[in-house]
Amino acid sequence: MEWFQSLIATIGNIVWGPVTLVLIVGTGIYLTIRLGFLQIRDLPYALKLTFSKSDKNNKDKGDISHFQSLMTAMAATLGIGNITGVATAIMMGGVGAIFWMWLAAFFGMATKYAEAILAVKYRVTNHKGEISGGPMYYIEKGLGWKWLAVLFALFGFLASFGIGNMTQANTVAGSLETNFGINPWMSGFILMVFTAIVLLGGIKSIGKVTGIFVPFMALFYLAGGLIIIILNITEVPAAFALIINEAFNPSAAAGGAVGMAIRYGVARGVFSNEAGLGSAPIAAAAAKTDYPGRQALVSMTGTFIDTIIVCTITGLTIVLSGLYAGHENASSLTGEAFDFFLPGVGNYIVMFGIMFFAYSTIIGWSYYGEKCFGYLFGDNKTIIYKVLFVAIVMIGAGLELELVWGIADIFNALMAVPNLIALLFLSPVIVAESKKFRAIRNKEKLEERKQKMAS
Repeated sequence: MEWFQSLIATIGNIVWGPVTLVLIVGTGIYLTIRLGFLQIRDLPYALKLTFSKSDKNNKDKGDISHFQSLMTAMAATLGIGNITGVATAIMMGGVGAIFWMWLAAFFGMATKYAEAILAVKYRVTNHKGEISGGPMYYIEKGLGWKWLAVLFALFGFLASFGIGNMTQANTVAGSLETNFGINPWMSGFILMVFTAIVLLGGIKSIGKVTGIFVPFMALFYLAGGLIIIILNITEVPAAFALIINEAFNPSAAAGGAVGMAIRYGVARGVFSNEAGLGSAPIAAAAAKTDYPGRQALVSMTGTFIDTIIVCTITGLTIVLSGLYAGHENASSLTGEAFDFFLPGVGNYIVMFGIMFFAYSTIIGWSYYGEKCFGYLFGDNKTIIYKVLFVAIVMIGAGLELELVWGIADIFNALMAVPNLIALLFLSPVIVAESKKFRAIRNKEKLEERKQKMAS
């Protein structure tokens, strides 16, 4: 068994090596240039579109609202990577790794936009009247490469049981056992029941739950981090300066190499926001929207929220605490940093953050896996996937899952390759749809000005 674990670790290091990371970030850079740096130009409108209530899309095709679609994607994206992933990046690549996480997220916003615009453009309606979309559909319909679409769906289906299910359930059960002595199998049973209640209700049920649950859990965790930052506001400029300096001039304690900071910063950033993996556009396709470009802008904000906001809060707290120097346990570093500033409370904030984030990831990934399964075997058979997925939640809670983590990481990387190929080959379609929506948006701005002048 040890040789197999070693083999999986070796394969994981290869598939998540420099070539894959360069491909992911390189695709983001290429799309950023082709789209005219829209993540800067259109971010204010995208945030307004995401969080403002509008009845403009009530009659549009789709199953859930812009906001619910984003929250479903954020449910899967916001995970333990936002807590332990940041700590790992700092421990392995130094404080400067945070800067490279930001950079990866900046270009990743263009990638998320591109994924969503294709997902909405090429989405279909199944026999139940539900929307289905994502990389498997825009690969098949846009490129005409059915074999590559099948590969993506297969990798996505398999990854959902690992990174989106067992590893998350195990993290929740482990946290409850450590802090409250609760038996992992009991935690798994309770988690299985709550997952079943949401999952068996379909995307509309998932959208409603994540629309309430995700903002709550994110605000709960962020509130703790923001309190720490506000209480130490005079030290924040120095922390930012340290992060930027270490990104280009890492100290010996951080390994003394810029390459290490880049590698772990980019890798953890990609793991956190999932830009380029092809998972989030599956949720984007279900959104009620009149134009692909409108939902694409909403999806883009997911990367901004995940990495630029949530991961930054985590990173600043760790840097301000100074506990990262010589620390050997990434899973406890964030909790210790929070507890350093909020004794007796901080560790519980992180613990509950991990629980909420992990559970939300299970909900979000269940939808991704269901759609991949439906593409492979037919939408009329997805009940089989749902029952299997729910049952494995309990199994995952009680197992040792180092091997599953390794296998899940490999399937995540394998998902990204077909998706990135499609984004590059379909970039002319992405640009054309973007220009079309920009013209529509300009007309809307003109109408808005006329209405203001008339009033």
